[in-house]
Amino acid sequence: MNPALTQFGTQMSQLTGVRAIMKDIIETLRAGNGQEFINLSAGNPVILPEVEQLWRDCTAELLASPEYGEVVCRYGSSQGYQPFIDAVLADFNQRYNLNLTDRNILITPGSQSIYFYAANAFGGYTAPIADISDPTSQTRNLKSIVLPLSPDYTGYGGVSLIPEAVIACKPTLDIDAAAHRFKYRPDFSQLSIDETSGCVIFSRPCNPTGNVLTDDEVQKIADLAAAFDVPVLVDSAYGPPFPALNFTEMTPIFGGNIVHCMSLSKAGLPGERIGIAIGDEGIIKTLESFQTNMCIHSPRYGQAIATRAIASGALADISLNVIRPYYQSKFAVVESTLEHAMPKDLPWFLHRGEGAIFAWLWLKDLPMTDWEMYQELKKLGVIVVPGSSFFPGLREDWQHKHECLRISLTATNDEIETAMKRLAQLVEKVYQSAI
Repeated sequence: MNPALTQFGTQMSQLTGVRAIMKDIIETLRAGNGQEFINLSAGNPVILPEVEQLWRDCTAELLASPEYGEVVCRYGSSQGYQPFIDAVLADFNQRYNLNLTDRNILITPGSQSIYFYAANAFGGYTAPIADISDPTSQTRNLKSIVLPLSPDYTGYGGVSLIPEAVIACKPTLDIDAAAHRFKYRPDFSQLSIDETSGCVIFSRPCNPTGNVLTDDEVQKIADLAAAFDVPVLVDSAYGPPFPALNFTEMTPIFGGNIVHCMSLSKAGLPGERIGIAIGDEGIIKTLESFQTNMCIHSPRYGQAIATRAIASGALADISLNVIRPYYQSKFAVVESTLEHAMPKDLPWFLHRGEGAIFAWLWLKDLPMTDWEMYQELKKLGVIVVPGSSFFPGLREDWQHKHECLRISLTATNDEIETAMKRLAQLVEKVYQSAI
């Protein structure tokens, strides 16, 4: 059967960004032909024993409790499972000295759904407006979804039903040539937020780069947006207090037009799809209505076990003392191996490791594209992700987009070290061949 698709059906049926590359990676691994690969593409978190045990213990408590039937055998509120909302509320009010009420919180099936709701509630075309001088004429305005720092999470490229609404801003590059390090920073001379803007979205810490915007940068973006009543969604899927995958000090910022968005995926529950949005009551109400129409409510089982982990303090503790050190040590392996293996006279730059579970490598003036580099690395048994997938909404033809690679920190230390040495050998060969 081959039913005709609508405009939205065609758009949503297409693989975008990393999803298209992951299809190629899966096919490569299946076709292996005996070749062993070091897979540094995965965004799946490592199953850490302490984390798995935490969720086993919380599950056992739920199974033994009288609320089990209420959790799994009944529908619930579109806003979320009330004991879970209460646990988040108590934790954040105490931890960050806030005055939140339960009307400031929405629980969603993963944080990706939050951005889908927001992108289509606040971004896209407005309702038709009649022209007073010509009652038969109607116009629609396009509200943009602004990504203030590119590169950023590839998933933002697919959240809007109106693709042309997604607009990204080219960053400035803070380069330390001697140390072979660099960092992206927002270019406020290019960042335009005005009456045509619908919402702003960015990740902190950032997937794919590990970048952490400073508190001042976040507040400046929020202030620019507040002047036009534009919501700012801060994607804190890697932020504190859980999973606390920030390797540098950072403060979550709340209030005003900021919607603080979280996920428990990197805290060990990616299969349960738990997203948390914290923000202005009016914005939360709009997002909740969107969710009601789409899926009634998010799954309650994961919320019920997470309630116990948050209320006891165990999740915050394990995030700080197990999850963060694990990935921070992996980044150190990438960093030290590249420092020893990469030629000092070549223009390679590692993004400063400030958080998340990836490293981001920029190969300036690379004589081939990032996709071609990805293909050459596969021949050496190493799989990474081409960086050009992480620039959704950037209209400018920027060569830098084709010079970067994302490296996952989910492999073993030995695998990471071996892969970085093979990468360094290939980089040297590629640059020399271009001379």
